[in-house]
Amino acid sequence: MKDNRRVSTDTVSEPPSLTSALRQRVAQAVGASGGWLPFDRFMAMALYEPGLGYYASEVPKFGHLPQGRNGRGSDFVTAPELTPLFGQALARQVAQALQATKVDELWEFGAGTGALAGHLLDSLALLGQSPRQYTIVDLSGSLRERQRAALARHAAVVRWVDRLPDSMRGVVVGNEVLDAMPVQLLARTGGVWYERGVGLDATGALVWIDRPTDQRPPIDLPGDHDYLTEIHPQAEAFVRTVAERLQRGAAFFLDYGFPESEYYHPQRHMGTLICHRAHRSDSDPLSDLGLKDITAHVNFTGIALAAQDAGMGVLGYTSQGRFLINSGLLDLARDAGARENAMMQKLVNEHEMGELFKVLAFAPQVSCAGWTPVGFSAGDRTHRL
Repeated sequence: MKDNRRVSTDTVSEPPSLTSALRQRVAQAVGASGGWLPFDRFMAMALYEPGLGYYASEVPKFGHLPQGRNGRGSDFVTAPELTPLFGQALARQVAQALQATKVDELWEFGAGTGALAGHLLDSLALLGQSPRQYTIVDLSGSLRERQRAALARHAAVVRWVDRLPDSMRGVVVGNEVLDAMPVQLLARTGGVWYERGVGLDATGALVWIDRPTDQRPPIDLPGDHDYLTEIHPQAEAFVRTVAERLQRGAAFFLDYGFPESEYYHPQRHMGTLICHRAHRSDSDPLSDLGLKDITAHVNFTGIALAAQDAGMGVLGYTSQGRFLINSGLLDLARDAGARENAMMQKLVNEHEMGELFKVLAFAPQVSCAGWTPVGFSAGDRTHRL
């Protein structure tokens, strides 16, 4: 959860060498591209440029406390760091999926601190459904090292890879992965559509530059009022690749976003792109390069269609709150303390994570028949995709 309500009054320190080096790298890319860099390429560099990008550096990211004057702290907190109840409830769904699809492997994309992996493995052991192997796919070397330390007690079953194999069998989990994949920006100005990219002004500062484009949002937007939005070819290509290689099993993606009709609503004219740093949010991805997260909400309709295009069947789609309650969250919280129950409320309340976050699941046709995922047993919204 990118929760930015804990606002620090401290000045956030900036490591100038990292930011300057990344800015120089981006400026070189702009020059090599004729003076204009598409936003998705810029976003990829800002987040993943080796040694310099936000997820490729040692800058703290996940946790409850914002950064202070000493530079320590974090930028945002995700559900697994809020409470182990999240992973414990998800484990009930994973256990059912492992058994129903007759697989014994678990795959996690973008494992963050390793907290979710630890909670899943501990809970699955209690449920008698320990996987034979737990594979983490993560591009960040610094996060992989943090995960190794957090999961040392599970070293016998956990492994790390930085790319997908040609084929997979298992249950796939991705929590807040799709929102961090680079997006393209489309802007309608004066009734004309442009693709928004990054260039340099006369002083060498990064600036927005729009170029005419034939690309459009996936649905028509009535009127000709100015409108800024995102399209998600990289996230959809990623899901298509996962779907093509998943031979047996099921995949569950949890993230914040909307179905297409809500994502491209005429009133959502400023798009969903947002940055996170020190538990604050802003809308300027061109500043503080490498020092803050850049994300966009997920178009779950596009993700579902990408999976279907690769031969998958959609198992379900619902809000995170409904999914976790269906998976037994309230029973798990019954014996938890006051703090855990307070954190549990953040997971399910509509004004917190419960409604903004959604869960989408799909599976190969061979793994679809004969079961209904417990997380979608009530309140399934697949018909709204």
